[in-house]
Amino acid sequence: MELRHLRYFVAVAEELHFGRAAELLGISQPPLSQQIQALEQELGVRLFERSNRHVALTDAGRLFLEETRQTLAQVSRSVDVVRRAEQGEIGELQIGFTASAPFVSMIPRAVFAFRQAFPAVHLNLQEMTSSEVSQALIERKLQIGMIRPLELPAQLEAVELLREPLMALLHANHPLAADEDQGLALAELADEPFVFFPRGHGTGLYPQLFNLARQAGFSPRVSQEAHEAMTIIGLVAAGLGVSVLPSSFRRVRIDGVVFRPLLDADATTAVWLVKRRQEHSPLAQAFVDLLTREVQAMQ
Repeated sequence: MELRHLRYFVAVAEELHFGRAAELLGISQPPLSQQIQALEQELGVRLFERSNRHVALTDAGRLFLEETRQTLAQVSRSVDVVRRAEQGEIGELQIGFTASAPFVSMIPRAVFAFRQAFPAVHLNLQEMTSSEVSQALIERKLQIGMIRPLELPAQLEAVELLREPLMALLHANHPLAADEDQGLALAELADEPFVFFPRGHGTGLYPQLFNLARQAGFSPRVSQEAHEAMTIIGLVAAGLGVSVLPSSFRRVRIDGVVFRPLLDADATTAVWLVKRRQEHSPLAQAFVDLLTREVQAMQ
């Protein structure tokens, strides 16, 4: 039994006339009659009562018509689902992001725009460290990642979405906090205790801070470690040390913390969009395209 047999049956059942049904189907009447007869033989059931002037459904035919309509409707829905999935209109998109990514205004706007454009797509957003995002992409647990720069394995490729300044965080009563609108050199913090991420936390900011400090002639003395940027800001507010974070965290208003731009030449950080080189998901590509447009609109 093929789908065309079911469509032939529905056409005859709705028209109750083999000639009109054949015309609607775009075939001649004799083959249509033969196909209906073959269907009845396969089912072992008479679907129609026929005479020279009259065609009517049997009781079995009426029941079969209800079931066949549902079957054809389900097939149509299945075809629609497959086509929409291929076009990136439905499905699920797994996205991993580093904790600081949502503070970059362009990224929340892009996520919102994607949800508006593809309401049938479920976005599964997972907060991870940059290194965790990288590993999850390799293991195919994610399709898209948004991270701070770090060394990537060969299977992954990155596009720089934006670059932003790094800023020093100081307690409001710190002597260097007075000129909030003025920049300072990282070397001015050489003797200060730092509040920062642990070495193995998996953020690209750790090696960057230590490289900048090395260029400035010192090695940061990390007296307090924290895994979350918000915790770092809170610990600076508590007077436990100074820190360095991307400027997007300036949007977080916590009393007692002052942000000052760093004047060092390489004191900037980026947000990368990362994916597998062999990623062919239409959903992933649609998100990449939308995010890229958001970046271009900001420039």
